[in-house]
Amino acid sequence: MNRVALITGASRGIGRGIALELAAAGFDLVVNYAGNRAAAERTAADCLERARAVRVAVRVEICQADVSVGADRERLVGFAREGFGRLDLLVNNAGVAPVVRADLLEADEASFDRLIRINVKGPYFLTQRVARWMIEQTRAAPATAGEGRGVYRPKIVTISSISAYTASPNRGDYCVAKAALSMLTPLYATRLAEHGILVYDIRPGIIATDMTEPVKAKYDALIGGGLTPIARWGQPADVGKAVAALAQDALPFSTGDVINVDGGFHLRRL
Repeated sequence: MNRVALITGASRGIGRGIALELAAAGFDLVVNYAGNRAAAERTAADCLERARAVRVAVRVEICQADVSVGADRERLVGFAREGFGRLDLLVNNAGVAPVVRADLLEADEASFDRLIRINVKGPYFLTQRVARWMIEQTRAAPATAGEGRGVYRPKIVTISSISAYTASPNRGDYCVAKAALSMLTPLYATRLAEHGILVYDIRPGIIATDMTEPVKAKYDALIGGGLTPIARWGQPADVGKAVAALAQDALPFSTGDVINVDGGFHLRRL
């Protein structure tokens, strides 16, 4: 029996990279998307192809839901529950950047409210809903028992950002949202440890996606100037490999941890 992962915002970018790596690891997938169905369908097809390439059989389904909307969150969890009957991994990946990068002294409340609603409120309450279901499953099949692919050892992974601690005054709303999102992991890690549910925060750095394309020239120059010890752009697959490692029990005696996938950006150097 394959383990099952639900990845929010999985149609493009980092979410797509995560989906591809989990498919290669033999996970059945729920690929969530907010609006771009065609991109979600491409991701699903590519996941199936990736799995076939490594000779594993997986099932991939797509589900539209806006994680900032309560009814959509319920429908998304219901879709996974009805279609797969179990959930081993939740990846809180869905998120948005400001529509306009605005100076901290000029930014408006509408942008702030949008980012908090999608980047913080959505994953906070989706995690709450999924955690309740995971607890039900651990009571039916204790998370610490047995070995093998069918064993239930649930995990929750949230994709935050180096913006959780790096000040960017031209997108303060994004930094505040990511800082708040990062607190989700220690909170849920503390609450869920007694149920055998492990919780992690993966903190990407500068990753080549649609979101970073508009500032590519800026980051090219910064990386070329030594911003990160590993002198290249990160790729969605870099984040995907970190998620896949956690999903496959790479850190069974760890919870609440931050995993930096940032080329060493977080290091303080002299």
